[in-house]
Amino acid sequence: MLLAIDVGNSNNVIGLFLDDKLLTHWRIRTEWNRTADEYWVLIKEFIMLNKADAETIDAIVISCVVPPLIPILEEMSRKYFSCVPLIVGPGIKTGLPILYRNPAEVGADRIVNAVAGFEKYGGPLIIVDFGTATTFDAVSKKGEYLGGAIFPGVQISLEALFRNTAKLPRVDLTAPGQAIGKSTVESIQSGAVYGFVGMIDSMVARFRDELGQKARAIATGGNGQLIASKTETIEIFDPFLTLEGLRILYEKNRPSAHGKKPDTAA
Repeated sequence: MLLAIDVGNSNNVIGLFLDDKLLTHWRIRTEWNRTADEYWVLIKEFIMLNKADAETIDAIVISCVVPPLIPILEEMSRKYFSCVPLIVGPGIKTGLPILYRNPAEVGADRIVNAVAGFEKYGGPLIIVDFGTATTFDAVSKKGEYLGGAIFPGVQISLEALFRNTAKLPRVDLTAPGQAIGKSTVESIQSGAVYGFVGMIDSMVARFRDELGQKARAIATGGNGQLIASKTETIEIFDPFLTLEGLRILYEKNRPSAHGKKPDTAA
């Protein structure tokens, strides 16, 4: 079985695959000071709760935007799973030409999403990922990663509003019944939800103009379903896009039967 780990700035999303089937998944907070042993304990407990056997895991693929955690997860993989993990980064086979000025600057999660998006939906494609940051990525009809945009995420925007104002409260991310809020809480919720909805629709429209064609728009990410459901441009919300992308990348870079380590060289 394959263990897929997507390390984001706020959360780790972890999935367990049997061939191409996602058996189970779970989410834990990203904490920089966790040790390899602590990660093993957490992951083992989740595996056991889902009535799976950790000993059947023989491959691990990792996407990580928090560099200090990469060696910790590599240590866990070697120590407790006896395997060398595939780390998404420069040098791995993606099947997508990266047309960024400096391809090494593109976040691993954005490449993973682009690979999965093109594999599942074709191109041209616009992918919106609602995470700690809200990212937009464009993939051409030919399967080229073209670039994108980065914007603060909904939750950190709300947190910044709470921390940097004297009287505004911290609120739950919930859509109010109307855009014109009748209380401070409703007004903040309206700004967060409908403000982001307007931004998403505007950015997708701009991307489509620049692509010169009607690109399909899909969304993913832990904070995305509420916002995506209110937009006019997002056509599909795919909650497991990144995990699917990790599985696809592992298949593209599967070690040979002779035990060759995954190629993660720059």
